[in-house]
Amino acid sequence: MSSNASHLPSSLILVGAGKMGGSMLEGWLKVGMKPEGVTVLDPRPSDEMTRLCEKRGIALNPTESAAPDVLVLAIKPQMLDDAASLVNACLGPHTLIVSILAGKTVGDLRARLPASGAIVRAMPNLPASIGRGATGAAVNDQVSEGQRLMADALLASNGIVEWLPTEDLIDAVTAVSGSGPAYVFHLVECLAEAGAAAGLPKELAERLARATVTGAGELLFQSDLPPATLRQNVTSPGGTTAAALEVLMRDPDGMKALMREAVAAAKRRAEELAG
Repeated sequence: MSSNASHLPSSLILVGAGKMGGSMLEGWLKVGMKPEGVTVLDPRPSDEMTRLCEKRGIALNPTESAAPDVLVLAIKPQMLDDAASLVNACLGPHTLIVSILAGKTVGDLRARLPASGAIVRAMPNLPASIGRGATGAAVNDQVSEGQRLMADALLASNGIVEWLPTEDLIDAVTAVSGSGPAYVFHLVECLAEAGAAAGLPKELAERLARATVTGAGELLFQSDLPPATLRQNVTSPGGTTAAALEVLMRDPDGMKALMREAVAAAKRRAEELAG
């Protein structure tokens, strides 16, 4: 992780402390965010979040709070309209909004939050909950370099951050890394099912498939080699892996074409939700 504690904000309001919001908060605390500078607003906090706030001295649903350096929007997208007046009242002239609301553009946020100025729109993914996330982020024209560094410090506490040249690329990021963990989980399902069809006991096939994908992922994480090189390194000419890859890589119905179609479908849906 590249998070730099020196760029963490001194004050932050987290709006929405569900699975993703709570995971982000834990990441900020791990890299040095001062808990007394954090306020959590959530009408129905989990017991776990309530205990965390009590243990670390984090303000939970106070009646009043000063305008923060950063306000992180981590509610469900459909809750934005209901929460807009509360959020707008929390904003100061120098507050940076970091939004992880899928399908809600900077324009949507500006329309619902008239007091907003600097906005970072980010798309994290589920592995952020274990510190191995992949986040794509874009800024509007009011974000200063100092604010971008603050956002980078916060987002990088949960994994890697890729800064996008324009917000228009967020939908493609959503289709690749935002939805991508589900594709990998389905790969494990399919590999286990194929193993069972080949004669393995179902439970054994599931264990082998799970260990194979997690092990390959860790190897990819630790290696500087391109994925194609890693694939070639485990593929002996004329061997069993080569025979399987002939099926997976054949055109026009191989994995590449299927994945391109799947990502395109996810991107179209993201665009529909944004519209």
